[in-house]
Amino acid sequence: MLLRLQGAAVTAFGNLPPAVHRLLAGGRRVRIDGLELDPSVQLALAFLRLARRRGLETMTPDAARAETARSAVAFAGTTTPVARVEARTLAGPAGPIPVRLYVPADAARRRGLVVYYHGGGWVVGSLATHDPLCRFLARAADVLVLAVDYRLAPEHRFPAAVDDAVAAFRGAAREAEALGADPARVAVAGDSAGGNLAAVVAQVTAREGGPRPALQLLVYPVTDLSRKQPSYRLFADGFFLTEREMDWYRGHYLPDEAAARDPRASPLLAADLAGLPPAMVLTAGFDVLRDEGEAYARRLEAAGVPVRLRRHAGLIHGFANATGANRAARAAIAEAADWLRATL
Repeated sequence: MLLRLQGAAVTAFGNLPPAVHRLLAGGRRVRIDGLELDPSVQLALAFLRLARRRGLETMTPDAARAETARSAVAFAGTTTPVARVEARTLAGPAGPIPVRLYVPADAARRRGLVVYYHGGGWVVGSLATHDPLCRFLARAADVLVLAVDYRLAPEHRFPAAVDDAVAAFRGAAREAEALGADPARVAVAGDSAGGNLAAVVAQVTAREGGPRPALQLLVYPVTDLSRKQPSYRLFADGFFLTEREMDWYRGHYLPDEAAARDPRASPLLAADLAGLPPAMVLTAGFDVLRDEGEAYARRLEAAGVPVRLRRHAGLIHGFANATGANRAARAAIAEAADWLRATL
């Protein structure tokens, strides 16, 4: 009941007119690096401070997963209806991989298929935490969405998540017709750690042959675990995802320091990005991961890959999970959905 009340409050405040957001924020503007924080995000961060949200880095992985699940309920907002949701499995290197298929509407025609990898630092996050986002993408882009429940660290460290992600894409491509999709229109997408996995799947499949993604949608992706870009210093604390939390995720995910330099962990370090599928890269202005996501987009472009880079200047990390509770977040993901609909 308390989570529902918190969620109702977040949704109500998040969808108020911008002028009201600014008034509630006391007229104070937050400006860093030439950017201004969206007033609705300012209020959401104030709500988190009032709720005394603990940093995940202070918790055990199991406790952090439970906290992430609770937060997902509070920020889910209005649920987007779809025709049906199906629980399935795909063959994986360590056994069946649970997946969830979102069908936007019943129809005889075949649609494009988006294989989606959830965020959560490879440690937290689940099919449930990203259910609202997958529903939104399926409906707004008019595509099938197949969400992948890859193995999590620290129980399964790198490259377990990568192995599952690649296997899930290949399985989805192989079974596309049975899923009701067009085999020629299978894309990959993901947010944060999931964006990292989507980028890596595009690289691995291009290098090793076989089915390849038609497109890649990367939402504030992790692209370089070997070093910290300037955005880490600018937004180290106070903007939802902190530097300390990223260090915690990295420590649980990587088996050793050498792994950070593996392109399967840090796709920005790949020697050659030529021939990868067209990409849309979304970043948030107030995010420790902003600069590495944009660096990856620039490298793709330099390699001749068609790229659309979109920085949402006033938003923070995690906005993709607030489509039902925040107008600015919803507009950002709706733009990405429009790109998927038009290009897939």
